[in-house]
Amino acid sequence: MSFLQRWKTRVQGFEADTYALYLACKDPRTPWYAKLLVACVVGYAASPIDLIPDFVPVFGLLDDLIVVPLGAALAIKMVPGEVMAECREKGRLAIQAGSAKKTRWLAAAMVIAIWCLTLALLVRFVLGLVGC
Repeated sequence: MSFLQRWKTRVQGFEADTYALYLACKDPRTPWYAKLLVACVVGYAASPIDLIPDFVPVFGLLDDLIVVPLGAALAIKMVPGEVMAECREKGRLAIQAGSAKKTRWLAAAMVIAIWCLTLALLVRFVLGLVGC
């Protein structure tokens, strides 16, 4: 197997794990602290905005290549094993059926809405400091 094929396989596995984490976040058997971390990791992975923009040489890609996978790995360890196994199976079936794409768009829309709200609150705060 070539390097490119192995890379594609890992990316597809990461996509499946991200969706499985989303499902685990909704499961009542998942502890609250794991849900919080899962929500942050899935939200950041779905977010079109990065902490370090991608155009910054080297460091711009580090968050995508290191921070997100490490956060996902930690989140997977925090979710109970039987819950994660069930969510992986549900996620695999949803990805095959194509229903995961709808959820991905909804998650991205929610993350964009949160960023817009945060920006609006920041602008209002700054305008309040300036006295406008």
